[in-house]
Amino acid sequence: MTPLANQLGLGARELVSLVGGGGKTTMLFALGNGLAAQGRRVVLTTTTKMSHDQAMSAPTVCWSASEARAALGEPGPLMLVAHIDDQKTSGPPPEVVDNLFETSEADYIVVEADGSRGRPLKAPGPTEPIVPSLSTTVVVLVGIDAVGGRLDAVAHRVDVAREFTGLAPDSVVTPRNCVDILMHPKGVLRVCPPAARVVVAITKVSTEADIEAADEMERLLLDYPRVDKVIVIPRLTPPEL
Repeated sequence: MTPLANQLGLGARELVSLVGGGGKTTMLFALGNGLAAQGRRVVLTTTTKMSHDQAMSAPTVCWSASEARAALGEPGPLMLVAHIDDQKTSGPPPEVVDNLFETSEADYIVVEADGSRGRPLKAPGPTEPIVPSLSTTVVVLVGIDAVGGRLDAVAHRVDVAREFTGLAPDSVVTPRNCVDILMHPKGVLRVCPPAARVVVAITKVSTEADIEAADEMERLLLDYPRVDKVIVIPRLTPPEL
């Protein structure tokens, strides 16, 4: 198992959904490439959109679930996409991902199930994130660079973030604010499958100040019974940490 997969506590076969902000696409490829390098059959996909260049960088790109099933013996992770629109690549709907996990021989399906427009902190809207119902692990990402920034500069969907926290747009974000957004009853937890493990990944941690903020965030997060574990990771570079 790769270092990242070990940190996440992944089992022998998983459907992993990545949500939140702070490096989902990088984690998608780091996890997928690392697992595939160990001979695991890996499918990467998105239930939202990612850039065309990112999606097409996979060794094998498949345009349907049936094509992905047939290509599982190919080296490297497969990227399952649906169509391209305005330089963005869209993935299949979540029920297609669920069916592929149920019926294929893929060892791991890793899904980018949310969008954050490059912001480190995500407050999801009412139709977000789009998490497949058979997800076994949901990884909620938050970039440590959200801490100390203005809410309107670091959060995606600022109006929702304000609703969750009561903050003003120019408020400086604290670890407590991040946790309030991540764990809000109207937030990501409302769409996590009941049987799925929830792992919070605090990303881009490098300085002493980052470590202190991440430690505080971890302590607060572990008060929530729904959180299985919290991991703290530096900037990811595919395929390994």
